[in-house]
Formats: sequence, structure tokens, C-alpha cells
Amino acid sequence: MSDVVYRLARLGEDEAIRDFINSHFDMRLPLINRKEFYHHYYAGRGGVPQFAVAEQDGRYLSAAGYILANASETPDVWVSIWVAEKGHNGVGLELMNALPELTHARVLACNNIRAATCALYHFLGWKAERMNHYYRLANLPSYQLAQFTQKTILPVQSGRILTPVRTAADLIPLGVPASGHTPHKDVWYLRRRYFHYPHFHYHVWAAMEAGRPLAYVVTRTVPAEETGCVPVIRLVDYIGPDEILPTIGRALDTILRASGAEYMDCYNAGIPAEIWRAAGFCERVPGDGTVIPNYLSPPLRENTEYYYFTNRPEGFVIFKADGDQDRPNLPADE
Repeated sequence: MSDVVYRLARLGEDEAIRDFINSHFDMRLPLINRKEFYHHYYAGRGGVPQFAVAEQDGRYLSAAGYILANASETPDVWVSIWVAEKGHNGVGLELMNALPELTHARVLACNNIRAATCALYHFLGWKAERMNHYYRLANLPSYQLAQFTQKTILPVQSGRILTPVRTAADLIPLGVPASGHTPHKDVWYLRRRYFHYPHFHYHVWAAMEAGRPLAYVVTRTVPAEETGCVPVIRLVDYIGPDEILPTIGRALDTILRASGAEYMDCYNAGIPAEIWRAAGFCERVPGDGTVIPNYLSPPLRENTEYYYFTNRPEGFVIFKADGDQDRPNLPADE
């Protein structure tokens, strides 16, 4: 028996990889079995699937799908699907460890890992922990989705306005603001993720100064028709320096009030809680009696915890829409 080979997938291996994952994962995944998802997430340059595999004697033992955060030659990469054949979990871990070198990635990360697997990534020397959850309530007499022991609406600064970026073409002359955050998200990524996504409609907002963006905010509205009662706003991404976020707190509150939504929430790690507080957002802490539902179509009135890993925590920032998250709950087969 020959040694295990760790390599990137080749052109034309899509079906074989899909069959392997369907055979060895505990459910049929919409990400690989729905054509629009597979094409959006895993169709790489020239049609080469964005997967790495561990192979022995022509047989897959493990496969890992990944998503690029930018189009550079040394991209930052989100791991999406990671599957190993039963009895070969060690090979699967070796494949994960090989991914940064295989993909030439500066930063490797994954959104929404299982809490119980954090120890695996700690074993590799990586950071793996819970993502924080922040929210801002609209000032309403009663609430149908949010639950809390004490109603808190933090003050916000008057400051910068947010200008809508209406089309993908509008992003090209604007560019991406400088930030010390990783992963680095470029115009290619923002256009693809938020303007060309196959299902959800996103709103991209820019905090502008002297004709250039200081920061971008991305929101998504869940309408009352989906929740069955009131709208909700998800703040799913922020691209820009930490210090700009508090200066757009009033603008975010204006978006919240104009929408008629009950609250605006955000899953994030990497931006300090005090920055979010200065922007008007409270932090939901496990056990504090607050419930900010995550699943809304239909509503599931309980909290959801997200966990993540990264191999390079310095400057690392993660949001709900990163990787393969913030997507509709659709059946695996069309």
C-alpha cells in the first residue's frame, strides 16, 4: 500500500468528490448537491473544483472544500466541507493541516464548526472558540421575537451617514478600505458574495469620506412575511477599521428604525465588545436571560451559538456571512 497523497482536486473530479462526500457524511449536504450552491462556493478558476483530497492508491480517504476570501495568489481561505472516511479521521486531520500549504493561504479559517471539535484545532495549535453575538433593540413597547430580563438601548453617537452601494459595478471605482483585519476581502469577493449570491438579497452600505469608503457594512432584512410577525435586520459583515464602527452607530439605528424591524443583530469575533457598545450594540452572553433568535423562517425562539477556528488569530475578524454561512435552509436536492 502506497503513502497517502495530499493534493488539490483536479479538473473533472467534481462528481467523484460529491459521491465520496455523500457516502461518508451523515446527511446529504445542500452545499454540494444543489447546483447553484456548488457553483457559487466551489467552482474555481477554469472550472477546477475548490477541494483538497487525501488519496491512497487512487481512493479518497478525506476531502475538504474551501472558499476564497480574495482572488490573490496567496488568498485567505475559508474551509467549508471536511469529510473523512470512517477509520481515517487522522488522515482527515492531516489534510486540514496541509491545506494552508496546498492553497498557498495566508489565513485558514472555518465558520460554524461543532463545539466538540474545537479540541482538534487546538491540537493543531490553532484558535477555536465561540463567536460573540451582539444586538440592538428597536425602541418598541413590546417584542414578539426578542426576550430579555432588562430592556437596554444604548446611546449612539451622531456621526457618519451610510450611503447605499446599489450595484456590483459601483464597487469597482470605490475599492476596499484599508483595515488590519484578516481575512482580506477584495472587490472580487464583495461583488461575488453580496451582489451575485443565488438567493438572498443584501444591502451594502458605505461610510464615505472625500469620495472614498472608510468602511462597508452589509445587512440583510428578514421580512415579516418570513418571521410571521415582525422584520429583523441581520448585520452580516463589516469591512473597515474598528474605530469607524462607533461613528456609524446612529446610521445603523436609522436603518433599524426605517425598516420597522424589532432588532438588528450580528455574530462577530475579533472586534472588541467595547467597540460594539460604542456603536450601540449590547452583547448577548450565555446565561444572561436574553434570547435573540437566529432561525427566523419560521422563528425558533432560542439562541444559537456559532464556533469557528483560524490558524492565524492575529487581526482575525469573522462575521456570520463568512465562509458558507448565512444561507437559506433548502433541501439537498432541487
